[in-house]
Amino acid sequence: MGVMMQAFYWDCPKVDNKEFTWWNYIQEKIPALAAAGFSSLWLPPAHKPANIDGASMGYDPYDYYDLGEYDQKGRVETWFGSKQALLDLINLAHSHNLTAIADMVINHNNGADEQKVNPIDGKSRWTEFKKVKSGKFLRDWKCFHPSSYETWDGATFGDMPDLCHRNPYVYIEIFNLAKWLLEEIGFDGFRYDFVKGYGTWVTKAIQEGRYTKNGQPFKPYGVAENWSSDREINDWLKDVNEWNDNPVDAFDFPLRYKLKDLCDKFGFSLRQLATDGTVVKGQPFSAVTFVDNHDFRGGDTPPIINDKLLAYSFILTHEGYPCVYWQDYYNLGLAKEGTPNGITALVKVHETLAAGSTNILWVDDNLYIMQRTGRDGKPGLVFVLNNRGDRWNGAWVSTQWHNVEFKPVAWWSRQQMDTPNNQRAYADGRAQFWAPPRGYVVYAPQV
Repeated sequence: MGVMMQAFYWDCPKVDNKEFTWWNYIQEKIPALAAAGFSSLWLPPAHKPANIDGASMGYDPYDYYDLGEYDQKGRVETWFGSKQALLDLINLAHSHNLTAIADMVINHNNGADEQKVNPIDGKSRWTEFKKVKSGKFLRDWKCFHPSSYETWDGATFGDMPDLCHRNPYVYIEIFNLAKWLLEEIGFDGFRYDFVKGYGTWVTKAIQEGRYTKNGQPFKPYGVAENWSSDREINDWLKDVNEWNDNPVDAFDFPLRYKLKDLCDKFGFSLRQLATDGTVVKGQPFSAVTFVDNHDFRGGDTPPIINDKLLAYSFILTHEGYPCVYWQDYYNLGLAKEGTPNGITALVKVHETLAAGSTNILWVDDNLYIMQRTGRDGKPGLVFVLNNRGDRWNGAWVSTQWHNVEFKPVAWWSRQQMDTPNNQRAYADGRAQFWAPPRGYVVYAPQV
C-alpha cells in the first residue's frame, strides 16, 4: 500500500521559519520523498482557522472554503500559505505519483462572528458564522449542539461548539465540502480528525459518496483518528466498515504506546510485541501504524525520546500502512538518506521486501526474530530486534527458505554500527540471525 508521510508537526511553520510558505517548503521535498518510496502526503488542515491567539495549525475551523485566498482572520494566507501554493503542491505530488490526504476537521468550529443564545438550554455560545468571506457553509446556532436533531452530544471541544451532523443542512454541507476538496482542489482522501465526536455514519457517508476525477469514478482513501483502546478502535472499524464499499482505516494508537515503551522504558520485554492488544494484530489491513504525531508533544502525551529508529524498524517491516512523521525524518535527522541506517532505508525495505504474512520465529525478553513470507514479487525478509545493550544477540531459527543467502540491507544500533555479516539458510531452512546491541537488522533473501 505504500508509506505515508505526515507532512507537518505542531507549529512547524514557525519552528522551521516557513511561516506562510509551508506549502512551498513541502514542494521542495516532494521529488526526494517520491524517490525514497513514499506514496502519500498527509497535509495539515488547509482551511482558514480562527487564529484567535495568533497563527493556527488549523484544528479550529472558521471558513472551510477559504484555503488562503480571502482577507480574514488576520491575513489572506493560512499559516501554511496561499491557495495557489496548495494547488501547486497537490499537482506536483500527483506528478510524482504521491497522493494528498486532507485533514478533515468536522467535529467543531471556532472564531464565530458573534454569540447567540441557544433556546434549548438558554446558554450563549459562539455559533454565528455569517460573515465567512467564501460565502459558503454559513452557520448559526441550529447547526450546533445542543440541537433538536439529536440529544447525545451536549459537550464542546474546549470552547469550540460541536457541529450537529444530523441537521440535514450540516450533513449536506459537509458532504459538499468533501466533494469539493476531492474533485476541485485535488485531494485524494481524508484523515478524519476526532471521529469519537460524531457518528460512524458521517465517515461512512463521505467514504461511499460518488465522486469523479478526470471523468472517471473515484473512491477516496480514509483514515480515522480514534484515540482509544484496541477494542474500541476495532469496534469502531467494524461499525463504520460494515456494508461499506470503501472501507476506512484507523491509526494504531495502542501499538504506538507499545513502541514508546520499547524505546523509553527500561526492562521492556520484547514478548509484548508478539501479544494482542493492537489494531494491526486484529485488523492488519485496516491499521495505519505510526511512531509519533503532532499530538505527542509533551505533558500527558510525551513523544518518544530514545532510540526512535527501533520503533520505525518495527512499523516499516510489519503489516499495516506505516506513517512517518516529518519532524522525525527531517528535524531529528532520522532519514539518514544514502545510508542503510535510517528511515529512508527502512522505507525501501517496506516497498521492495515487506509483504506476505508475519511469522514470529523467535521471541524472548531481549530478542525478536520475524519473517515476512513475501507476495506479489516482493521476496519477504527477516527482521531481528535486539533489546540487550551489552552485546550482539541472535538465535537459530527455522525459516521458509532453503539454501538461500541473506544480506543485511538495513540496520542500526545505539552502540555498534558495524556492517552485519551475511547469513545463510541451509537445506533444512535453519539459519542463524543476529542484531547489534540495542539495535536491529533487516535481512533480505537473495532469491
